[in-house]
Amino acid sequence: MTQPTGDAPRPSRRRVLLGGAAAAGAGAVALSGGDALVRSLRSTGEPPTGAEPHGERVHPFHGGHQAGVATPPQAHARFVGVDLREDVDADGVRRLLTLLSDDASRLTQGRHALADTEPELAGAPAALTVTLGFGPGLVERVDPRSVPSWLGPLPHFATDRLEDRWSHGDLLLQVCCDDPITLSHAVRMLLKDTRAFGTVRWSQEGFRRSYGAEPEGTTMRNLMGQVDGTVNPAPPDDDFGPLVWCGDEAPGWLRGGTALVLRRISMDLDEWDRLDRPGREDSVGRRLGDGAPLTGGNEHDEPDLDAVTPLGFPVIAEYAHVRRARSEDPDERIFRRAYNYESDAEGDAGLLFACYQRDPERQFVPIQRRLDELDLLNEWITHVGSAVFAVPPGCGEGGFVGQSLFEDRS
Repeated sequence: MTQPTGDAPRPSRRRVLLGGAAAAGAGAVALSGGDALVRSLRSTGEPPTGAEPHGERVHPFHGGHQAGVATPPQAHARFVGVDLREDVDADGVRRLLTLLSDDASRLTQGRHALADTEPELAGAPAALTVTLGFGPGLVERVDPRSVPSWLGPLPHFATDRLEDRWSHGDLLLQVCCDDPITLSHAVRMLLKDTRAFGTVRWSQEGFRRSYGAEPEGTTMRNLMGQVDGTVNPAPPDDDFGPLVWCGDEAPGWLRGGTALVLRRISMDLDEWDRLDRPGREDSVGRRLGDGAPLTGGNEHDEPDLDAVTPLGFPVIAEYAHVRRARSEDPDERIFRRAYNYESDAEGDAGLLFACYQRDPERQFVPIQRRLDELDLLNEWITHVGSAVFAVPPGCGEGGFVGQSLFEDRS
């Protein structure tokens, strides 16, 4: 074997690196073809063929009702409760709501907020909605006579284990979106508006299936694997408006608005995992696979509560969630728009149960009382947070959400 002589020129480091790269490139061409290598090195900035970005989707901010109620649920949500400072009076509330409405009207349409230091993050609204809700403390600052009778803490239920850190609040920001970056940015901009007026009491983040993962209109599943919300009025239905939007029975400023009940429901998923599938279905009264009642063939079939087994026992047990949640009163229904949540830091997971109705005392409370009395699911779930908010109607361009509250006062 010939040894190199001391006089032979040594290759430079640059030549070795470039030569190695060339050899590697040649190998890649030989293995996968020159065109593939060129494509892998070229960055066009274009989406893959067939991909349709949905970041430009928008929902109108202005209108008779606030968006975020009848709007199809987005993949991500943030519910933020704010406590007003003691020195914030009616004029302060007006200024706060004007700021929030102005920035929300911009952000939901893909435009940056006025004091936005990262305007580039606002360019993909991705179906962003911002919904404002009022607790009793905010309404009292403007007009104590205008507080609805139902706006306040719910009655105590035996299975409640409520924590203040997830309950109550003067102002609610409900921000929903199909993109988590847009959501995060919008919440940050809106909280900038609140800094001079109050402090964050709690912030709760929820999620559903990502946009496009399932056909539109598919009933969501909670983290127990259950189809969650099969019996739910839909915005096109004739009875949706009478069930959800406040009418003549409400204070004038709230007509066209709604009442939001937000419950944080913790799930003991470890114990739920130990229950076999028939036991799970028996406790719910529905099949886990397709959500059909135990007496039906499809998800939306009516449960037959009179059906019995060959031994004479009810097919849908007295303690089943389906049976306990039902009522013979057609007005005793609510509109659900729930989200799952998970907190790795606390090892907790569950459901942010958000429901909307004209009057929680006549709609939500009777349902929850029946569930509180006998629902077998109470073995695996615990209500740890509770808040009730009045969601005012929408506003026109140049106006602000809650303007009707001030007009009623004058």
